[in-house]
Amino acid sequence: MTLRKPAFPPIFKTLRRAALGAVLGCAPQALVAQEPDREVRLTSRSGTLNLTGSLLGYDGRYLRIATEHGELTLPLAGVTCEGASCPDPDAWVPELRLSGAARLGELVLPALVEGYARAQGWEPERVESHEGHALYSLALPREAGEAEEKLRVSFRLTSTEDGFADLLANEADMAMAERLLDTEELSLARDAGLGRLDAPGRLQLVGLDALVPVVAPGRRLQALSLSQLSRLFAGEITDWSRLGEAAGPVRLHLEAETSGQAQGFETLVLERMERSLSAEVVRHADADALAAAVVADPGAIGMLPFGRLGAAQPLALTGPCGLRGTARPESVTTGDFPLTLPLVLYRPMRRLPEAAEAFLAWIATSEAQLVLRRAGVTGLAPIPIPIESQGGRIAGAVLSAGDDVALEDLQRMLRVLGSRQRLSTTFRFEAGETALDAVSRSRVVQLAQAIRDGRHSGESLLLAGFSDGRGGPVANHDLSLERAEAVRAAVLSLLGGEMPSGASLEVAAFGEAMPMGCDDTETGRGINRRVELWVAPLR
Repeated sequence: MTLRKPAFPPIFKTLRRAALGAVLGCAPQALVAQEPDREVRLTSRSGTLNLTGSLLGYDGRYLRIATEHGELTLPLAGVTCEGASCPDPDAWVPELRLSGAARLGELVLPALVEGYARAQGWEPERVESHEGHALYSLALPREAGEAEEKLRVSFRLTSTEDGFADLLANEADMAMAERLLDTEELSLARDAGLGRLDAPGRLQLVGLDALVPVVAPGRRLQALSLSQLSRLFAGEITDWSRLGEAAGPVRLHLEAETSGQAQGFETLVLERMERSLSAEVVRHADADALAAAVVADPGAIGMLPFGRLGAAQPLALTGPCGLRGTARPESVTTGDFPLTLPLVLYRPMRRLPEAAEAFLAWIATSEAQLVLRRAGVTGLAPIPIPIESQGGRIAGAVLSAGDDVALEDLQRMLRVLGSRQRLSTTFRFEAGETALDAVSRSRVVQLAQAIRDGRHSGESLLLAGFSDGRGGPVANHDLSLERAEAVRAAVLSLLGGEMPSGASLEVAAFGEAMPMGCDDTETGRGINRRVELWVAPLR
């Protein structure tokens, strides 16, 4: 088969600067002049419309062009297109351009691309690769002659920040991210006309990962608090004797500054505690190099992605309230582990080819979840967590219950939940609000789709609301109830206002009765502000 070069042009930095300049005050049309080879002239069939602009994309039906009037989308069938960049519908092959976090683009998404191709009966081929780029061709085999190409998926492997910049510069259709975009980046996206990238349908959750503190094998240390972890990486604790270990200097290790997970760690562990990262941190190109360095150095401590720990010794996270969080598949999937980070795709308000949309929809299927598991990533498929296996967290709830939690409150909670099984699907909220966070808005869509597809037929679903412990017991109960009702309303809205026959969706509220994190940090309080999904056979 004859293949084009990857769709990313060679002038990344020039276009990125142009895009950022446009967002920060230059005219949007400034981008048009950057690619004169993309210029097209469009004339309507009636001859009443004449436009000249730079071709930004084609999805098999519609042209997207930048003109002096702004960005426009027009059906190709309704115009005559002149110019070297005009697409040929008969020869056109749909393509999805992805740019951003190397962790997603090196292993996770290529595994999904290959799995999707096999599921469709297509042959995936990695046809071109050079530094930082890869191109996959998915084709339907033919017994004789050239294979019929169905979809191309191209990757640019950089960082979350660069993937976002490529969206602004129209160099990518979607950005691969291993952290959530911050407020400033989301504002830039809106100003650039990309829409709300944290809205449902704009943020696609691929899987969940976690950052785990690790030390060299053989250390007696088993757990750290978030406060201790923060003080270590801020350079305030420089000797292991401060943590009850044998005296010796602490040496800090993280992945490169461009790593989205390293950036997420700084936000969750340092910035939230108003600390800055120590200048003594040793940076590593990837997780494997970091793991090897920690294993070889008895004085080392590092942060590694869950599933990429190598021979390093993982540490649990604890707090003054006595609760302990250990990174396990179920604690990462629920988000109960304090340093859980999402792996996401961000897409602007742009049309994509139908073949690309079909691939993106497939990522949520059970088949895709198996592929993710083999790739070492915690997927989105709900993990059943029987009540019998939750003795540790129930005991923790009893031991850490404050004066505002009465014995009858805990007994009521166990009566309601005791006959059910928890699913790992969990929803979390902004501080003091009933507004779902960005990841949870995506999970609402997934739950509604699962209900619509009949995956909960014959089941009684219960949304159990919980709060942190900052308010009084009545206020916390009411707030946890409002949150559970907010999730139910969002799910029902997507289902047309009611549950399908053969399934039910109820709510319950327990306030601060079962904390999963300590309320001494914002991270711990954020873990506690949640709605859990519990299930039982429908009676």
